[in-house]
Amino acid sequence: MDSVKGNLAGKPHVFSDEIRYKKASESSLDELYVLYETSSDGLASEEAVEEKRERYGRNVVVKSKKKNALLRLLLSFVNPFTLVLLILAAVSFITDYVLAAEGEKSAVASIIIVVLVLVSGVFRFIQEEKSGKTLEKLSNLVETTTAVTRAGISEEIPLDEVVVGDVVSFAVGDLISADVRILSAKDFFVSQSALSGEAEPVEKSADLRGNPQGLSDRSNLAFLGSTVVSGSAKALVIAVGNSTTYGQIASKSNLSKNEKTAFDKGVDSVSWLLVRFMLVMVPAVLLINGFTKHDWLQAFLFAISIAVGLTPHDALPIWSRHRCLRWRLPSV
Repeated sequence: MDSVKGNLAGKPHVFSDEIRYKKASESSLDELYVLYETSSDGLASEEAVEEKRERYGRNVVVKSKKKNALLRLLLSFVNPFTLVLLILAAVSFITDYVLAAEGEKSAVASIIIVVLVLVSGVFRFIQEEKSGKTLEKLSNLVETTTAVTRAGISEEIPLDEVVVGDVVSFAVGDLISADVRILSAKDFFVSQSALSGEAEPVEKSADLRGNPQGLSDRSNLAFLGSTVVSGSAKALVIAVGNSTTYGQIASKSNLSKNEKTAFDKGVDSVSWLLVRFMLVMVPAVLLINGFTKHDWLQAFLFAISIAVGLTPHDALPIWSRHRCLRWRLPSV
């Protein structure tokens, strides 16, 4: 045992991630227990559990920092259709106010468009804030547990209380509670599609099989975010929280970002198409009419009419009704 301690001098999380996982995968059981200061009966005392939690942190994946409220509000207005509407408002302002004759000047249309854009953006911000808070409340209502062995006694504890060095047990339907090294297994298959994209379940065992090319290919390692499809296993926790493979991915990406609906994606696609048409057609019409008719004011007005004509007249009402409908939908 002393020779094992000498060979494994240093704590497991001192090494780089790849070296740490390879070391856990290739070490014998005795070496593992020494490296993670535990045993086949799990951590021996509550003091040991608290020491592990203090050293390696809680088993909670902390997502990327949420943007402040002002920035989130500004981002609610950032979309291509808003750009099209603002261009339309500017064009309307030029034609109906700047270039209009005295007594015929009117900025009503431009003001209406701008107000609708502002109202819609605020509604979108409020809706997304409410949706985020509702999701957080639902998440807090659901508590997932896992079977852990400590001092030879098996018990069910919440996932966030699992620490490095815990001996955990898995059965069909369980979530893998952390990144673990398999100690023993029987017909143990897990789905790790969330991490590796593999559609088919992968067999895991206590022995390292084959010639793995990546960490996910190591047959004696299982990762947070995977689900047990069949069989049973006992494993040793080697990483928790943001130190896990899943945690590192989550901490580097903004998972709280709202996904666009199919409607939003369609509107964005059409909007960018309109913007591209405007960027090509308006200068082309302006130059052609300017050089051929030598009346640049008339050419400018005609080019502006092209920009207005490219924007569907019913686009704004449809867009506004869609946003208001989403606002009125009841929260879950």
